[in-house]
Amino acid sequence: MIDIGILIFDDVEELDFVGPWEVWNMVNTVLRAREERDAVRVRLISENGEQIKAVKNMRVLADVAIADVSALDIICVPGGQGVRPLIQRPPVIEWIETIAPTCKWVTSVCTGVFALSKAGLTTEKRITTHWAAFEEFKRLGLEGILVPNIRYVRDGHLVSSAGVSAGIDMALWLVGEMFSPQFARDVQRAMEYDPAPPYAGDV
Repeated sequence: MIDIGILIFDDVEELDFVGPWEVWNMVNTVLRAREERDAVRVRLISENGEQIKAVKNMRVLADVAIADVSALDIICVPGGQGVRPLIQRPPVIEWIETIAPTCKWVTSVCTGVFALSKAGLTTEKRITTHWAAFEEFKRLGLEGILVPNIRYVRDGHLVSSAGVSAGIDMALWLVGEMFSPQFARDVQRAMEYDPAPPYAGDV
């Protein structure tokens, strides 16, 4: 069983964590349709195991507190306005620093990479984040080699993704690494994830 933990906190960006949550839980949905056993466990983790309120007012119950999680196969740290106070919370940053060596994959969405950097995990690593957060990352004195204009970046076992919806792409890529590219395509098809936005994103 692959043990996945997604950190949530007040003012987290909703799709940053719900996107990967949907992808990784869809793994089990596809397996059940084939009458196969579940292969992943995905849990939402908050500092105290309590409910959080996301940045657009979605209220979410955590499954567990950070103190009750000592090892994971994958950690995902999403972003949002709440990252700014989060990186000033030593218990959370110390937990990320402690849990990361137990993980096969350490991942982030959007400004979640700020927390990974604060935990000392991005030094001399190629990373990305939301395009509008590059200058803030530098201004805060965080360390990492920022790569622009790309949806997700892998450097060793660290995988960071750009803003909001990019976390879905990152999570699907990880499914391909954990299982196979074909299985990831099956998960993608089950989600009907075939982006065709009505307006171009470039301005």
